[in-house]
Formats: sequence, structure tokens, C-alpha cells
Amino acid sequence: MFAHRGSSRAEPEHTLGAYLRAIEEGADGLECDVRLTRDGHLVCVHDRRLERISNGRGLVSTHTLDELRRLDFGSWHPGPGDDDEELVYDRDHRVLTLGRLLTAVLKAGRPMRLLIETKHPTRYGPAVENRLVGVLRRYGLDGSAAGVPVQVSVMSFSALAVRRTRRLAPDLPTVMLSEFLFPWLRTGRLPFGTRIVGPDVRLVRQRPDLVERLLAAGHPVYVWTVNEPADVDLVCKLGVTGIITDRPGYVRRRVDELPRIGQ
Repeated sequence: MFAHRGSSRAEPEHTLGAYLRAIEEGADGLECDVRLTRDGHLVCVHDRRLERISNGRGLVSTHTLDELRRLDFGSWHPGPGDDDEELVYDRDHRVLTLGRLLTAVLKAGRPMRLLIETKHPTRYGPAVENRLVGVLRRYGLDGSAAGVPVQVSVMSFSALAVRRTRRLAPDLPTVMLSEFLFPWLRTGRLPFGTRIVGPDVRLVRQRPDLVERLLAAGHPVYVWTVNEPADVDLVCKLGVTGIITDRPGYVRRRVDELPRIGQ
């Protein structure tokens, strides 16, 4: 089970606090989006623009890291709900760099998975994957080293981005994301460079047979974004490989309460 942008129902998405909460809540892994700043740093931000998730304005890609660090990425969020646990951790609402997130994951003290989505289209094109693989190599997380407790997979909606990642770091697992029923999804013949599929939960609701077919063909399936009880029950019944959720604490409890398949 992966925490989508951290524990993003309870905390502001992509903040250090959201990820520390997710780790405390027992998430098996974390999910983040990355974008390049004007001066070449990878930051964990989903949107192209700053207005929804900060007190800034304009494109992320036209700001330097120092400019982004002056912004507040947390005040917009209402905070934990009544059903969220009371946990103590660093509620840092500054922009989160990928390097800082990797450091936090490595300090977790237990095996963790990390799904990193490269956002496209972007003015920087291939530079995103190039910089990402370089950062992962510096941390020893490009898949080439054995015995590393943190396992990274790279995801994208762009087949070209997935192919680039595969070329740059052949040992990194890649995930092809989809929210539409593309022909390759129906046939199970994934774009070159990947064998893992990441379908939208709405697509899974409409066509649960797709999951069964993909799993039977040997393709791991990570479903996003699974937040509601009925969706949790559905994907567990289908036996998906990974659940990506805004509510890792809740989903962990829900999954633990479900009867084991076959009993």
C-alpha cells in the first residue's frame, strides 16, 4: 500500500509532514510527483502551477528553488480529520525536494518502496528523467545495488518518459500509468520499457476484467487513487499488486479487517 503524495487526506500533499505521517501510519511505500525548477532541482509538486497548493503564483518550472522555499505549501489544507490518528512529527510545509524525501525514506528504519512519477508535458522534456536518474544514483537507489532497503520505481503517463527511464537505468522498474482504456491496455501488450501497469480506480470499477487479464499475463498492477471502502474491497478482491491511496492509515486498517481471500 502506497501513500499518494504522502498521507495527503490528513496533511498537505507532498510536504515532509505528509510523508512522515504516512510512514508512521504503516504505509509500505510512498508515491510522489517530481518537477524541475528553473535552476535544475527536482521538487515534489503535482501541479504545473502554484496557486492550488501554495501561496505563490505562476509555473513551478519558472521559479528557482530558493524562490519556492519562500512559499507556504501547507496553509491551504484543513488539517487532519476526526478519524485521523493523533501523531507527532515534523509538520514542515516548505517545498519538498526529492533529495530531502529520499533522506527521510532512508531514515525510516525499515524496508520501503517509493513510486516516483515524472510529470509531462514539461518545458524541460528529457531533462526530468536525466536529472532523476542522476539523483537516484547519488543515493544508491537506481536499482543497480543489491541489499538496499528502499526500492524505487519510476512512473509516467508518457510512454516516451518510461522508455527514457528504462534506457538510462535498466535496473529501475517502470510503471505505465493510464486513466483511459487504450488498445495496449485491452491486449495486455504494454509499451516498450515497462511491464507494470497503473490504472485509475475508475477504470478498474468499469472493467475489473482488465486487472484479472493483466495479472494473468504476469503484469503487476498498481491502482490509484483508492480511498473509499468499496474501492478498497474491490481491489483487494481482484488481488492487485499495489494500492495507491490518500488515506494510508485508513486503508491499512481496512485491509487488515478484510477476510483473507479463499477463507
